[in-house]
Amino acid sequence: MTAAIVRRPNAAPVYLDNQATTPCDPRVVEAMLPWFTEKFGNPNSLTHAYGREAEQAVEQARAELADLIGADPREIVFTSGATEANNMAVKGAARFHRQFGKDGVVTLATEHKCVLESTMALARDAFRVSILSVGHDGLADLDALARAIDDRTAIVSVMIAHNEIGVLQPIKEIAALAHAKGALFHTDAAQAVGKIAFDVAELGVDLMSISGHKVYGPKGIGALYLRRRPRARIEPLFDGGAQERGMRSGTLPVPLIVGLGRAAVLAKAEMAGEAQRLLALRARFLSGLRAKLPDAILNGHAEQRLPGNLNLSFPGLKAIDLIGACPGLALSTGSACTAAEVEPSYVLRALGLGDDLAGASLRIGLGRFTTATEVDFAVDALVVAVRRLRAGERMTSEASGIT
Repeated sequence: MTAAIVRRPNAAPVYLDNQATTPCDPRVVEAMLPWFTEKFGNPNSLTHAYGREAEQAVEQARAELADLIGADPREIVFTSGATEANNMAVKGAARFHRQFGKDGVVTLATEHKCVLESTMALARDAFRVSILSVGHDGLADLDALARAIDDRTAIVSVMIAHNEIGVLQPIKEIAALAHAKGALFHTDAAQAVGKIAFDVAELGVDLMSISGHKVYGPKGIGALYLRRRPRARIEPLFDGGAQERGMRSGTLPVPLIVGLGRAAVLAKAEMAGEAQRLLALRARFLSGLRAKLPDAILNGHAEQRLPGNLNLSFPGLKAIDLIGACPGLALSTGSACTAAEVEPSYVLRALGLGDDLAGASLRIGLGRFTTATEVDFAVDALVVAVRRLRAGERMTSEASGIT
């Protein structure tokens, strides 16, 4: 007898996609609201009280975000998000340093698309681009990186925490390799900021990208950390006014910046306890699932990963079918979707997975508001769905005479 689909009656699906985006914390919303209404000044209009009030709020948020990562507030440049910050860092560093004979860019095959596409844009502009493979656990090969970086390398870009498989790279060691050859080092920290503790000076990074909506803040805001001493020199993406010390023109979105600052304060205060709670939930999820589905495969390093991340393959199934069989769960594949087709993840392919396993993978993202009850519900729902789909495939095979 086929098991029934597990549902949550009269309830929204359990949200398990916190690597895609996090819900805006109600405390962040509360901090932002006044800046949408009575506090509406332009922070560059310093000739009157409305503008000065807004400017003070922006600088407070800049200091709050800097404090979270161990930076100087003057090293924070607000952007529309991590995608813009990544483009700004990779393209800006490469273009600025080409005048000094540095025309090389080095990155990993598993980086976010916006970094990979930025490097491809530079390749079309005659830059030398090296995109390196990773191990089966998703970690960079430090020896291969050392060989790829030379005296003409302008920038090396490797993310701290992976958006799909959650793997944490040895950033301090990679930054040292870049600096040994006189290259700048950039890291996409969209998934790491506010989830794992680090200090930019200790890591040795020159440029770091940050996203508001990955840290329980609003969408549409992010930042680029730009080291002052020794100064990391880049070319701005935009032409325009002198906002953000000339590095990023455009009127600043004060409500969003205030929200990002508040999210940073909350993250610093709660990060350690939240990480321990998520580690326990992750262990609960994985052990509960493997007790009933022992063939489920964990992708990426088992321990060196974000506390709330799991990436799992279910052999013999298609991830999109499994998602459809779990209406009570909000899940993602981590794959690029085009119309009705789902392409297996380029990240999982880079780990050495074949198309079948890569196409059978789900990304599980636990977060600040995930509960143990929801984890147990999700495990039960996935187990029922996997068994039902596999039973259906067996029945279809038997009916068609396939053994």
